[in-house]
Amino acid sequence: MNILSIQSWVAYGHVGNASAVFPMQRLGHEVWAIHTVQFSNHTGYGAWKGRVYDGPMIEELVEGIAERGALARCDGVLSGYMGSPDIGTAIVGTARRVKQANPAALYCCDPVIGDVGRGIFVRPGIPEFMRDQAVPAADIITPNHFELEYLSGRTVTTLADARAAVEAIRANGPRIVMVTSLIVEDTPDDSIDLIACGPNGAFRLRTPRLSVSVNGAGDAIAALFFVHCADKGDEAHALSRAASSVYGLLRRTEAAGSREILTVAAQDEFVAPTQIFTPERLA
Repeated sequence: MNILSIQSWVAYGHVGNASAVFPMQRLGHEVWAIHTVQFSNHTGYGAWKGRVYDGPMIEELVEGIAERGALARCDGVLSGYMGSPDIGTAIVGTARRVKQANPAALYCCDPVIGDVGRGIFVRPGIPEFMRDQAVPAADIITPNHFELEYLSGRTVTTLADARAAVEAIRANGPRIVMVTSLIVEDTPDDSIDLIACGPNGAFRLRTPRLSVSVNGAGDAIAALFFVHCADKGDEAHALSRAASSVYGLLRRTEAAGSREILTVAAQDEFVAPTQIFTPERLA
């Protein structure tokens, strides 16, 4: 497949496109990467160099790709961190333009807004843009627990709450929702849940909780879930493969004591995960 990935880039480490592009390439997909920011490193270090790009630059790059006659061969658009609302407008417009050229193309939006314990960490205007424009335009979205609550306007403490929140979002546009880092009342303390809901049903997958804390895992799992889902059309398969790969990646990162996710050193996990987790179908 040919995937147009529009998100952030760091020179040092792996977040945004620096976390999402290589796993998709390792699985054999062609990735056309456009960066929304160019930073020296991820902002979790507290200091960084670089700049945020603007919407017109994104549109200019897309126009250059279109002039090559390539948009009709684009199978999907993936977006993540958006540095400003005008970049968001350019991304959503690009997804629509790709779909006009190839009606079978899919748009996957990783709605990066915030996280439990941190709250909203993106610039003002981005959360509202995600909720009101990007998410309704998407075929697939991959929020975490915090973003699920924000996008649905619901508090999620039980599995039933999570499913109701997902269905509220699906009613607004996306056909498939995959939720990461989900912790509800029946999630064991030593585990973490993921759920995926779509036309084929609702599924939950549980993995052991790791102590590692690194950036970029959400970007990787969104990319992996998207390409597996687009390739097979099976949410359960995509959930299993994406979660298993990222668990293996994080486990090896933890074992190495690395602050940066080992995207390159643990690349075999993308193709052949060391441990395969099987999701359960929810009634």
